[in-house]
Amino acid sequence: MHLATNGRSQSRLVGAILLAALIGFAFVGTQFHLDLANQTFLAVIGSLSLMLLTGYAGQISLAHGGLLAAGAFTVGILYREINAPFWVTLPASALVGALLGIIFGFPSLRLRGVYLAVSTLALHFIVIYLGSEYETSAGYSSGVVIDPPSVLGYTIQAARTWYFILLSAATLSLWISYNLLRSKTGRAWRAIRANETVAEALGIEVSRYKLLAFVITSSMTAVAGALFGYYQGFVGSEAFSIFLAIQYAAMIIIGGMGSLTGAVLGAVFVTLLPYLIEYLLFLLPGAEDAANTLFAANYAAFGVVMIVFLIFEPGGLVNLCHRIVERFRSRNRVASDSQVAAT
Repeated sequence: MHLATNGRSQSRLVGAILLAALIGFAFVGTQFHLDLANQTFLAVIGSLSLMLLTGYAGQISLAHGGLLAAGAFTVGILYREINAPFWVTLPASALVGALLGIIFGFPSLRLRGVYLAVSTLALHFIVIYLGSEYETSAGYSSGVVIDPPSVLGYTIQAARTWYFILLSAATLSLWISYNLLRSKTGRAWRAIRANETVAEALGIEVSRYKLLAFVITSSMTAVAGALFGYYQGFVGSEAFSIFLAIQYAAMIIIGGMGSLTGAVLGAVFVTLLPYLIEYLLFLLPGAEDAANTLFAANYAAFGVVMIVFLIFEPGGLVNLCHRIVERFRSRNRVASDSQVAAT
């Protein structure tokens, strides 16, 4: 009991220090660094929702790109058609996401594995098609432009302002996810992921909780898409390619399946990796003359990293961090024991 209390106290202390560091970063980071951080916060929200669905409820989904697009296009359409404010568009995006979760969650009651993944992939193409049709019919050839939202007469436009908004949204998403997993719903999801037959024998309504997983996570993802639309200032179907769904799958795999911390670490890693690779490649001589080749190398390197993690570190970044911490503690214990023996 005492050890558990100490563990929680240490976790809270680390969380408080990390939050203070993130807040301080807003005042020292450049425009480019703040933009990277904002992209990461948006990725964290989507990664957490996918982790809940796949890492805890055990439901495979490749619909994340489509759900993000649904939330973003909801904002774009409502803003352009009726000039709806953000306090209308954000709840509307959540409702659209929940509705899509219901529609495309029903196949999960009968399908599993790759068949379920393909059925959710259909959502991506359907949403992108509908979004493209709206762009064409409305005459927005280069995407739907969204003006910055306004709160009490203040226009939200500066990167630092968005930093605090998206940091709050990511923190709130983490808090909601954590409390969901501690609730009856979270325990039911874990049981279903472990064994559906046993879960049903224990009295868990498997169909209800599987559908609920799709509804909740789809709603969260659509809200992330809505925030993305506001932050970018436009919505275009080209921004939501199938590669986006693969990126989110990579986040929870690389981060560590079945861990909220893993979802956060995976989102940070996958979001920043392309920029790191690009930075390292441009250090090479003649890199600017081979920009197209470097672009392809960036994607190739991303694939290599995924394969490396799947083969050599299937537990993800979370497991890697745990091993490093444990090794550090073991060395400290050995050093302490040696000192005691020497005295």
